[in-house]
Amino acid sequence: MDFSWMAWTLPTALFWGGIASCLLLMCVWEYYSPGGNPRVGILRFETTRGDRLFISLLGSAFIHLAWLGLVGPGLWWALGISFVYAIFVFRTV
Repeated sequence: MDFSWMAWTLPTALFWGGIASCLLLMCVWEYYSPGGNPRVGILRFETTRGDRLFISLLGSAFIHLAWLGLVGPGLWWALGISFVYAIFVFRTV
């Protein structure tokens, strides 16, 4: 298959590999500890691990887009902010 039209650079491959790794780890976690430990956090509705992963991935996308629009193409700080945001989401949401 010819994937040259997709511009697979190392950062692109690492990005998609990271998302695939998150999903794989969540599947393994769910296999060994089913149920996802639903809880009510600061948003005042019940969320599971999968919900919190989705919220953190969606928020990280917005953090990166805002960084690109306001600061520029150096995304390492946006990545760090996204990790802190994900930890916050998994602990409080």
